[in-house]
Amino acid sequence: MNFITILGLAAATLTTIAFLPQMWQTWRTKSAKDVSYVMLITFMGGLFLWLIYGIYLQALPIILANGTTLFLNSIILWLKIKYR
Repeated sequence: MNFITILGLAAATLTTIAFLPQMWQTWRTKSAKDVSYVMLITFMGGLFLWLIYGIYLQALPIILANGTTLFLNSIILWLKIKYR
């Protein structure tokens, strides 16, 4: 693996784990009242486009980061709907 790929994987790891506290907090408190639907849906649209872009480029860091973050944000959206 070259330096750029390692750099991309490190960035992907940090930006992806940034959503874990929100997901755990929402799950634990059973409340997502402060999470905006517009932000979640807009962000998830961007993640989906980044995922398609990463697949097209065959760029593993982009694919992993955006696929995982899209999954985590889908959970947050599901919890927001479930606990409204």
